[in-house]
Amino acid sequence: MALSLKILVGTMTGTAELVAEEMLDALEEDGHEVAVEAMDDLDASVFADGGLFLICTSTYGQGDVPDNAMKLYEALKSDKPDLSGVRYGVFSLGDRTYSDTFNFGGKKFDEVLSACGATRIGEVSTHDASAGTVPEEEGVEWIRAWIETVGEAALA
Repeated sequence: MALSLKILVGTMTGTAELVAEEMLDALEEDGHEVAVEAMDDLDASVFADGGLFLICTSTYGQGDVPDNAMKLYEALKSDKPDLSGVRYGVFSLGDRTYSDTFNFGGKKFDEVLSACGATRIGEVSTHDASAGTVPEEEGVEWIRAWIETVGEAALA
């Protein structure tokens, strides 16, 4: 079953964007329709038509969402739009060296989307930069498993 997915990217250094592009390539190979969009200048209207989304974001500073994702995150927090038509997943990048704020960028998006009525599918993936794994490889492996979970949820 081919799915349509929009990957929204929050990044400071470009790593999350690289991961999202690799995810796009892998899913398109598998016959899915995928679009990647940086969160720059996005607001809550990106979710207006509902659908399936993946938040692919790093964590910055003291557990913050990246600068390019701040406008979208703050709009969701303040406007609290009805996102009951949105299903989503989160691939979060962080570094366990910062244990107090590890992967908070993704966790914050998960919390705000859930508070707006969106439905998360699967668990939040938390990539650890200090683990020595390649984020793009881990992302592709994770997204393929996640997309199967999405398909199973749609059939249930």
